[in-house]
Amino acid sequence: MKFQKNMGIVDRLVRIVAAVLFGYLYFSGIVTGALGIILLVLGIIFILTSLVRTCPLYIPFKINTIKKEAKE
Repeated sequence: MKFQKNMGIVDRLVRIVAAVLFGYLYFSGIVTGALGIILLVLGIIFILTSLVRTCPLYIPFKINTIKKEAKE
């Protein structure tokens, strides 16, 4: 199944920064236990959705953060 791209560059960068932060918090031992695992999984999801430029949760709400190109 192929999804249409719906994530702009700012959205992707915010997700990547959040994923790196979550990974740091988990692997440095600042956040542990269930919350740490939840943050780690969420970070992995953020990285994957940023790489494929599609957020499945945006599809039902018809959200698209890609800037429209100016019409000439």
